[in-house]
Amino acid sequence: MSKKLLTLHVNGRTHQLAVADNALLLDVLRDTLGLTGTKQGCDGGECGACTVLMDDQPLLACITLAAGCTGKRIETIEHLSANGRMSRLQQAFHEKLGTQCGFCTPGMVMAAEALLRRCPDPSAAQIREALAGNLCRCTGYVKIIESVQAATGAAA
Repeated sequence: MSKKLLTLHVNGRTHQLAVADNALLLDVLRDTLGLTGTKQGCDGGECGACTVLMDDQPLLACITLAAGCTGKRIETIEHLSANGRMSRLQQAFHEKLGTQCGFCTPGMVMAAEALLRRCPDPSAAQIREALAGNLCRCTGYVKIIESVQAATGAAA
């Protein structure tokens, strides 16, 4: 298996890594960098548990080759908290019970974060659309939508 030396910018840090040509971003994040907040779900780009941000856009790490991420800014769920404090969005998921079992939560939060960066006050329909690629097996999504709304201050 041939390897390439990649420079990846992950969570504000630059990493020089020797990575197999066919290495998936998910595997590099979890196994090489130890960022296990990004979850491995379906391995086929269908569940959204592995959602990260690349240059502020949601990206499925389980179907993305790491080699294609050079020169891009990658953010994982670990990057949203600062000094041990949850981000406003993470706190809203906690307070509004949007986490349920928690497995899909990192992907949901990252997809919602991408939405809030481009649309700080989204409608419920915009939230549903932004999260359409993220599956939750525990809920009817009501608490997840409420969590995103709470992060914007729009929730009652």
